[in-house]
Amino acid sequence: MASFDYESRIVSIPDYPKPGVIFKDITPLFDDPVALSNVVDDIADHFLGQKVTKVVGAEARGFLIGAPVAYKLGAGFVPARKPGKLPRDVYSQSYALEYGTDELQIHKDALSADDNVLIVDDLVATGGTAIATAKLVEQSGAKIQGFSFILELSFLNPRQEISKDYGNREVYTLVKVQ
Repeated sequence: MASFDYESRIVSIPDYPKPGVIFKDITPLFDDPVALSNVVDDIADHFLGQKVTKVVGAEARGFLIGAPVAYKLGAGFVPARKPGKLPRDVYSQSYALEYGTDELQIHKDALSADDNVLIVDDLVATGGTAIATAKLVEQSGAKIQGFSFILELSFLNPRQEISKDYGNREVYTLVKVQ
């Protein structure tokens, strides 16, 4: 676990996006250059030496963390986008969210069987987005090295869901909310 005090820069917003939900706003981590640097460094440093060749980040905040982590690791970055945003042939994967369903896509030529992939996103709640992203990686034939998130909503048991299909892959988070 990281030593930087990330929790002091995460704001709790009650009743958003619906009554009874306490939304964890991580955007203050992005506007603080010291916090942002620590987020990127802590994730990248954790996976240094694990031969990551590509980082896949889910739209949209996964882009904000994934791209600089890829840079720090000397890896490429692959965006997992919402439908209709990518111009070439794509792999698609639907998934369940806490509040509905969604879909992600990656270019078919973005990854190869030679790639060792780190999946990065801002938050893991139920694990749906992470699992969908992993399935996209698998469709391409690439290998999944691990998963990393800034914030984990542990009370929703995302690790248990991820481990059903990816039990031997590491899940690394900076902050866990019980």
